[in-house]
Amino acid sequence: MLFCCIGRKRFWGAALGLALAVVAGAAVVRGVAAPEKKFIRWVDFGPTTSALSAALERDVKSHREPEEGKLPVDWVELLACLGARYGGDFSHYKEAHLRDTAAALAEGKRPAEMLGKGPDQYYDYYMEAYGAVLEGLVGDYLLEEPDPNDPEKLIQTAGYGLIGFCPIARGYGYSHYDDFGAGRSYGYKRKHLGNDLMAPVGTPVVAVEGGIVEAAGWNQYGGWRVGIRSLDGKRYWYYAHLRKGHPFAQGVTEGARVEAGQVIGYVGMTGYSATPDTNGMSAPHLHFGLQLIFDESQKEGNGEIWVDVYHLVNLLEGRRCTVVPGEEKGEYRRKYQLIPLE
Repeated sequence: MLFCCIGRKRFWGAALGLALAVVAGAAVVRGVAAPEKKFIRWVDFGPTTSALSAALERDVKSHREPEEGKLPVDWVELLACLGARYGGDFSHYKEAHLRDTAAALAEGKRPAEMLGKGPDQYYDYYMEAYGAVLEGLVGDYLLEEPDPNDPEKLIQTAGYGLIGFCPIARGYGYSHYDDFGAGRSYGYKRKHLGNDLMAPVGTPVVAVEGGIVEAAGWNQYGGWRVGIRSLDGKRYWYYAHLRKGHPFAQGVTEGARVEAGQVIGYVGMTGYSATPDTNGMSAPHLHFGLQLIFDESQKEGNGEIWVDVYHLVNLLEGRRCTVVPGEEKGEYRRKYQLIPLE
């Protein structure tokens, strides 16, 4: 698996971005052209923190407080409409655009009616691309929490909203900035394909989304790292530079299933060495990344798609997991359960 970029281009304009993203050339086998296989080949995930937060708020409110005669608003659809309108460039974002688009969707208007012939032709692309990032992060859930009348008793309450978690547990501080695409030189010159969350060694790291552990071991670039594939196969969440000596939470091994909010490891500063369990970083932090996979050929190699998760981390700050010491020394586990419902 390549955990670095070999040259990232930012494409201006939806038309050029879509052309490069979707069209695949036909393979020729023994002189016969094979059927063209089309899938998204590039995603520049541009929604800002304010756009994500406002879209989420509209979605949640429309589900929690439904209005008679109005349809619930889906935040992915709302953001896809704005993405098509802006050509993916959310520097043009205005709250009024989102408000008006949400109102139109609630009234049952189709995106084509709102966008017109130009942007409308790109709506399907943004719907699929943004959906690949955001699906699985919002929905119905059961939340386990103390009974207000008896703190020793736990009760389950139904809810709707964020079911994805911030990768840093509640009560633990961290700092970050948008460092996606910054230069890196260890091994060879490349681009940074994640967001570094600066936090003390030993800070519990939790799974943003449930899935299957596809990687749990040493990589000379990422040090001790965990890679978790979402159950729908579209997202590969990557957590790197975990703690020396005790990087992983108990039970986190390749092939294991983990749940959203589950403790999976601990912040460290390992990596930048071919020798396992080496602290090669200058400061402790979690490298947090997200790879999108529309076709299995994109899992490894030059076709990998990594997206900027800085604004997504800001959004997920609204759902942090409370952890408590586990049965083993140095281990932590989540205190309460949040159970996503199908």
